[in-house]
Amino acid sequence: MNTLEPAVMEYAERYYEIIQMGREFQREQGFTQWTENYPALDTVREDIRAGKGCALMVDGRIAGYMCVDFDGEPAYRDIEGAWRGEGPYAVVHRMAFDSAFRGMGLADEAFRLVEELCERKKVAMIRVDTDFPNKRMQHILRKNGYVNCGTIVFQGGAKLAYDKLLPPLCRGHA
Repeated sequence: MNTLEPAVMEYAERYYEIIQMGREFQREQGFTQWTENYPALDTVREDIRAGKGCALMVDGRIAGYMCVDFDGEPAYRDIEGAWRGEGPYAVVHRMAFDSAFRGMGLADEAFRLVEELCERKKVAMIRVDTDFPNKRMQHILRKNGYVNCGTIVFQGGAKLAYDKLLPPLCRGHA
């Protein structure tokens, strides 16, 4: 059984190890989205302190880590393009998976679980950004119903900005 659970400080180093696996996987794919300085272990700890860190659990084992932020992303205020909706939204940052779980469709599962979390919180939109060379994430986003809305600047570089409007909550926000 797969669940999305609040990350706990006790496992911060384990989550960071998964971030490191994600960083290495990016290099294997021929690009660098995450630098050696970002995301850092302190980034993960801050996510947890703020209640934004999430662990993807597969049969009780930590398989992934991500930040799900319902406070908005300041970098998203200035978009070259246009978001498709207004109002509260969730942001997904720092999604990474343990390499032992690669190839199991966990990115799709993680986005499905984030949607369920949004529905419970009555939030009708999810926004995500990714680097231009990250073709794998772009494919995953499109496959899961996300639409490219333009570009934003995050962590000092231009990123592709995607959103997804969640039915039926999104009807009032389109």
